[in-house]
Amino acid sequence: MAVHAPPVVLTFGASDPTGATGLTADATTCAAMGCHAAVVVTVVSVQDSVRVQEVQPIDDELVDDQARAVLEDMPVAAFKIGAIGSSDNAQTIAEILADYDDVPVVLDPWFIAPANDEEGNRSAIELMAALCELLLPQTTVLTVDVELARRLSAVAAPTATETEDDAAEGISAAECARCLRERGAEYVLLTGVQTAGGLNVNTLFGPDGEQQNESIDRVDLRFRGAGDTLSAAIAALLAQGIDIGDAVREAHEFLGQSLAAGFRLGMGAAMPDRLFWAGDNGEPNDAET
Repeated sequence: MAVHAPPVVLTFGASDPTGATGLTADATTCAAMGCHAAVVVTVVSVQDSVRVQEVQPIDDELVDDQARAVLEDMPVAAFKIGAIGSSDNAQTIAEILADYDDVPVVLDPWFIAPANDEEGNRSAIELMAALCELLLPQTTVLTVDVELARRLSAVAAPTATETEDDAAEGISAAECARCLRERGAEYVLLTGVQTAGGLNVNTLFGPDGEQQNESIDRVDLRFRGAGDTLSAAIAALLAQGIDIGDAVREAHEFLGQSLAAGFRLGMGAAMPDRLFWAGDNGEPNDAET
């Protein structure tokens, strides 16, 4: 009897011991969307549902070894990139993507919060510059909130300096998308573009100037892991050969239901229920109450 093998998504990201974000979130989302997630640890974190306490980037050679072991063994249908621990990590991931340039890439960058000093700010600028130079040209869909998109757009500008964060505040969503697309991203999905009534509206900017708005009902809970859920769902749908516009639409529908069924396990933020369809026992959850 033949066994049906699900498409494989290779995801790069952080270990989160709470399971709300990072690789656990990616793996659960991919499973819910009918894919298998193979994972590459780029950052080890110490965190709870309230805050991130400590992070440790993984050595770039070990990142490469993890990814190559999977890629030489399994057919990977999509890449998803989350946390990037260092500029060396970015270089390593870029080299891997270049060897598999026919595989779609969803980039949902998360950066280690820098120390509040000149050295920390310089490191953050260097990492964002590496992302713009090395990873954006290989990205199929960039998913990023407007605030980070503005910072990336400022860094991507030829005259970017450590002091340009203030200037970035004036960059519109459309200008951010145009700038990031000019640096190589095929599509840019900006989250948090606007709030309308009880909806959060995100916008997908395409290569021919087209825009696709997707909305999600607001839930009266603070979540961790919503962005990971959205980007991993897009990657899983692309791995199954679904067109980008349809993949983004279906991923938003999945995220909306995951948030509506969300729950709190700790003292801090809630997490999406990515398996909402599997455990409906008729009892109200935190989001419903």
